[in-house]
Amino acid sequence: MKEFVTACPRNCYSTCSLVVQVDNGRITAIKPMPLNRATPFNGCVKGQSYVERAHSPDRIIYPHKKVNGRFKRISWDEALSIIAEKLSFIKEKYGQQAVLFYSASGMSGLLNDFSLKFWRDVYGGATTVYGNLCWPAGLEATRLTLGENKHNVPWDLENAKLIVLWGKNPAESNVHEMVPINNALDNGAKLVVIDPRRTQSTQRASLLVQPFPSTDAAIALAVSNIIIQNNWVDYDFIKQYVLGYEEFKEHVKQYTSQWASEISGVPVDLIEKLAWYVGNIKPMTIIPGYGMQRYTNGGQTTRAILALNILTGNIGKPGACWHYANLQSYVFDDVLEPLSYYPPEKPDGKIRRTISTARLGQDMLATKNPELKMIWVERGNPLTQNPNTSRVLEAFRKLDFRVVVEQFFTDTALEADIILPAKNMFEQSDIIGSYWNPYVQLKQKILEPAGEVKPETEIYWCLAQKMGFDKTFLEDVLLPPGDEHVDRFLESKLNKFNLSLEQLKRGPVLAPGLQEIAFSDFRFSTPSGKIELLSNQMSELWDESPLPVYKPAVELFEDKSPFPLFLMSPNTKNRIHSQFNNLKIISLISGEPVVQMNPNDAAERGINDGDMVEVYNHRGAVSIKAQLTYEVRKGCVVIPNGWWRTQGVSVNMLSEGRETDIGHGSAFHNNRVEVRLIKNSK
Repeated sequence: MKEFVTACPRNCYSTCSLVVQVDNGRITAIKPMPLNRATPFNGCVKGQSYVERAHSPDRIIYPHKKVNGRFKRISWDEALSIIAEKLSFIKEKYGQQAVLFYSASGMSGLLNDFSLKFWRDVYGGATTVYGNLCWPAGLEATRLTLGENKHNVPWDLENAKLIVLWGKNPAESNVHEMVPINNALDNGAKLVVIDPRRTQSTQRASLLVQPFPSTDAAIALAVSNIIIQNNWVDYDFIKQYVLGYEEFKEHVKQYTSQWASEISGVPVDLIEKLAWYVGNIKPMTIIPGYGMQRYTNGGQTTRAILALNILTGNIGKPGACWHYANLQSYVFDDVLEPLSYYPPEKPDGKIRRTISTARLGQDMLATKNPELKMIWVERGNPLTQNPNTSRVLEAFRKLDFRVVVEQFFTDTALEADIILPAKNMFEQSDIIGSYWNPYVQLKQKILEPAGEVKPETEIYWCLAQKMGFDKTFLEDVLLPPGDEHVDRFLESKLNKFNLSLEQLKRGPVLAPGLQEIAFSDFRFSTPSGKIELLSNQMSELWDESPLPVYKPAVELFEDKSPFPLFLMSPNTKNRIHSQFNNLKIISLISGEPVVQMNPNDAAERGINDGDMVEVYNHRGAVSIKAQLTYEVRKGCVVIPNGWWRTQGVSVNMLSEGRETDIGHGSAFHNNRVEVRLIKNSK
């Protein structure tokens, strides 16, 4: 039995360091890696499930071709020959931008950059997507206000006396964060939670505020007004480090607690109590979630909440932090590439004809000159995770040819003409960062690829050769097959920071240049060099108010809507979006899909616990079992995202493809629905 140190590459806050036990070529156990101070304890249930995932009998380990609606195993030579012929034909007849290259965040790492190099430098261009399904509105809001995205190290939370979870449920989405939170509470800190749901993270909260979804900015602006009116402002901090306070002070006078209460559904006394906590308990860390910035007002909502840290001087000090995203471990230029967005006005001269990932279906259908004829998908499952599933499915089926690189038969893979088997996290080394913990880590190769699996870097190399490209040319662009080439590439990146693969094989390393207390030097990379409550770039780049405002989210507050309920589609501890739930161990825990409803809403519709219901709006409908719970506030229903259509429910049947106000994010939470009874459970 051997042990290897590695790290989880999923799109998850924790990015856990792991010790993997291997016996006779099989993974037998996943253990914690205590050297990582952010994730020193046992990983989540998903991490433990890697034992099954690595050797699942359902895994795709050979190329497949769809023949008469069914998938047939084929050889790599046949698969690559078909793809090469299609690519050459499409490029000659329609132009290379008739091919759409779609990639997402299913597995992070430096080697992902070679995918884009193939399409840009070998194929000569393609259509790509800009934007991001996850967090761009909040990233851009933070960047415009503070200059960059970084926060204090996770263990600094123990220094906070007030922790505000604003739209975040770390007990499910960031389990390791609960350790320093609970340590702080044991030491006398207070916990405040703002969330329409009563989640597991609220169990030790001193105050729970449950607003209607998307109304958080209204509450934050009213709280700012109360703080200013009561002189709970850190004036020394404002004077030295903040631009726009006087303008902001005048601006928020209109935002009263009564006004915010009418919008958010939160009683005035709770808004005022929240203001007292924020204005009087220091140091304070606000931990905003990503869900609330996935509305059409998401960027301004983020800036409105961030203003509370600024007014009270809770930036740049132990225990005082805006704990949104920490990109300090992304020290390699290449790894930043997947995190950036590509607005249509910023082409790179070769590859960039871009369409919006938020509006993927409608943009694919609307693209002309040339029309899209082919798609290549890797590290993503857009037919589950992108907004408006029906439109995305229509766009996929209109194409002439579809290639999907995947580990399992996902909703997207089932629509492919050719499926190529994707590597898993144990079958190729790579370097990864984290947007929460401050370490650079090695995702170490532990196993040889199963069956005929090839890493994506090797797939592109073989495909380019099949298309007739000279090996000498390819060596300057792509990565030749073989672990020695991977190691040489990774070492070249690490050497710039006096790091080595051998060092990372022993455990995670704190990012070079790390600021454990973010902004402790009080230097801000904004145009003014100060924190910008008033940001002219908001107007210049996004045509939005330079001061934080509340604007009603599109669709959610339309008069006379036939769909009276707010639909929420949060993450769950049992999967990373649409990953993991196909595993037997996870499906046993997850059970079947349910829609959570407040019992009062259910009673009005004659619905009992366990009844089959239809959740619907003008975009689509899903049939699902009702689960009644007072954890969900009246007026809201909850279906966690990530269920596949083949598992019975795809919540994005109900969502619309819209962009956020800034950052080209996906505002797929702007949805209202109605629920009706289909069949009683008894």
